[in-house]
Amino acid sequence: MKPKLSETWVREARFWEKLEEGKVRCHLCYKRCPIASGGFGACGVRYNENGTLYTLVYGLLTAANVDPIEKKPLMHFHPGSAVFSISTAGCNFMCSFCQNWTLSQSRRNEIFGEYIDPEELITLAKKTGSSGISYTYNEPTIFYEYMYDVAKIAKREGLFNTMVTNGYITEEALVELSKYMDAATVDFKGGGSRDFYTKFMGVHDPEPIFKTLSVMKEKKIFIEITNLVVPKYGEESAYIKKLAKWTAENLGDETPLHLLRFYPHYKLSYLPPTDTRTLEKLAQAAIDEGLKHVYIGNIPGHKLEHTYCPKCKHLAVRRYSFYIIEWNLLSDNKCPNCGYKLNIVGEYRGGKMLRYF
Repeated sequence: MKPKLSETWVREARFWEKLEEGKVRCHLCYKRCPIASGGFGACGVRYNENGTLYTLVYGLLTAANVDPIEKKPLMHFHPGSAVFSISTAGCNFMCSFCQNWTLSQSRRNEIFGEYIDPEELITLAKKTGSSGISYTYNEPTIFYEYMYDVAKIAKREGLFNTMVTNGYITEEALVELSKYMDAATVDFKGGGSRDFYTKFMGVHDPEPIFKTLSVMKEKKIFIEITNLVVPKYGEESAYIKKLAKWTAENLGDETPLHLLRFYPHYKLSYLPPTDTRTLEKLAQAAIDEGLKHVYIGNIPGHKLEHTYCPKCKHLAVRRYSFYIIEWNLLSDNKCPNCGYKLNIVGEYRGGKMLRYF
């Protein structure tokens, strides 16, 4: 079915070029899809009509929620903050284990959502008391035009911007976005194994993600990294060691790394949850490669949900799931025991117990 280009949420896309015979090439992500007239990009939400590329999801939101920033997860960026979190349909990856697959894998003739104007969105976010906007749930790169416009207004209104991304955004798109993007969670799976990405994600080359991380570092976007550990197929320590070593050497040894427990989802619902001992083994491997802040996610109550002082191992921040239970740092994020200044942006503004809405 041909999209209705007159709809409010259909806009001419950015980052593309014309090719011969009505074709175009999209330059928004590293797939750089060539798209024939009447066709879609791999994301399923960018459409070529007679040699012009359109986005079909400008402001067409599938979710709008207030989340603790720790849910992104961002443990070291404005801890304890509430973020107004939004998504659309579509994704440039096709992950067999996606927990948000009803959003990310809705594409082409299955696009849905409710339109919200950028200015209206910021008004809603401020009314909830949110400190920032998070572009999340599906891959935000594919709704770049809307993200860019919202982020620009958010900065003007004193809100920060964060994105949860697979890291496949092209350098040219990222450089422009970096003027307004403050922090990013870059989400690996399978330790960045090429075989894992090819078999389970529809991506043949994960190497561009490292380029994205380097550009983010250069543009002073605060970075935290996650890695989903999928049982049987994505739990080899060699890949975690390689990822941890690269991170320590290129981004800094205080860059947080989150190893996330897999739960059965979508096409991999036959697998069990990741074994806790496996996650602990991988966490130790990452620590051995020099990373100072390694977390285990999706296991509420685990000791590696907490933040420890890298110098003296003082318990700096105690958490349960996405919530801060104790804040044991001085006002400038220094350890009260040894004076070490932790790599945390922004000060926690709550008391001993943080309460959300």
